[in-house]
Amino acid sequence: MYKTLIALAGAGLLTAACTTTGNVERNAAGGAALGAIAGAVIGNNTGSGDAGTGAAIGAAVGGTAGAIKGCREDGGCGAAAPTRRQYYDEAAGRYYYYDQATGRYYWEDGRPRN
Repeated sequence: MYKTLIALAGAGLLTAACTTTGNVERNAAGGAALGAIAGAVIGNNTGSGDAGTGAAIGAAVGGTAGAIKGCREDGGCGAAAPTRRQYYDEAAGRYYYYDQATGRYYWEDGRPRN
């Protein structure tokens, strides 16, 4: 039982450590870890008392749910993209926008506008 939990936790940590962009990987790893813990507890206390099977099922369900949540946060998976007003810089010939969360201006491609 403990070997399964340690293996799932290790895999989740490795996945989270390798992410460079985002929410999909982090949320998938977090969901898998939480799902594995919840599945192990539920599997141990119900049915045949098999915590390993419960952890595996919980990790799969939690990882899938976390990946979908992260994908939606990134604006994919059918989520509506955040609406923001864009401005046109005639000198640069490019669009930019103001991000209220950071108080900074960014080019349309996401790079900071200096």
